[in-house]
Amino acid sequence: MKASLTAIGLAMLAAPLFAQVPAELPRLMPDDLFRRNIGTPEQLDKQFPPHHIIDNVYYVGTESLASFLITTPEGHILVNTDFERNVPTIKDSVEKLGFDFEDIAIIIGSHEHADHMEGDALAKELSNAEVIVMAQQVPGLSAMRPGGKEHPIDRIINDGDVIELGGERLKAHLTPGHSDGCTSWEFDVTEDGQTYKVVINCSLGVNPNYQLWNNPERPDIVEQYRRSYEKMRALKADVPLGSHPAIYRMAEKYPLIGQKPNPFIDPEGYLYEIALNEQAMTLRLEEQRKAAGE
Repeated sequence: MKASLTAIGLAMLAAPLFAQVPAELPRLMPDDLFRRNIGTPEQLDKQFPPHHIIDNVYYVGTESLASFLITTPEGHILVNTDFERNVPTIKDSVEKLGFDFEDIAIIIGSHEHADHMEGDALAKELSNAEVIVMAQQVPGLSAMRPGGKEHPIDRIINDGDVIELGGERLKAHLTPGHSDGCTSWEFDVTEDGQTYKVVINCSLGVNPNYQLWNNPERPDIVEQYRRSYEKMRALKADVPLGSHPAIYRMAEKYPLIGQKPNPFIDPEGYLYEIALNEQAMTLRLEEQRKAAGE
């Protein structure tokens, strides 16, 4: 399988797992990280082998769009339904792992972009799950109507709220910038008697068309990003995940499943990704500032 990172060269991001965040980062622009995350058109839809990550957390997404299943005795939580066309693939991945899609009780998402939450309506139709969204996601989701279907919104939460199901507690962190409603999820898992913190990184990326300097529609966009970098660092994740698998280098870690330590336990990789995106945002901001003659 061709990993999505190859689009810009794995060598550019070749910091080894568990390495300290380097003093000098590869000079990647937002466009580079965008291509890394999105991959090829084929990777958006191609099923990645569903697999166990840690404890009761499983991967059920495609090669470049991440979806996660968190299982509990009282039903399951699905994080990210992706494009509506991806829902049958996600359903197949859930069933390949031995779970029933109909047992999904809660659907949540990372942010109000179609490649992460467009499939909510179909996934709810197939599972009858409760769709829970961050308040700041509502405007974008309300305009998301694949095939004319109204976007389901069963419960609205706010920054810092906790979702509970079957003994699991997921805390919602509003980490805007990439979108106003960008939401990162924090929860604990256990492996070999030790507790680890999982953080599903919404996205800290700057899309190629984003205006950072003097944006009249989003005048606080740069401050949003900066607050989110600070907030994400403070979470100090042990197991970083993300809305795109390249955010946590899934393709590199997947062949190491079964080895000790668990390859998905990667606190240094978590900090590396934040630093990489912060540098890219700063480079783009300076580029736009100079272009404006400021």
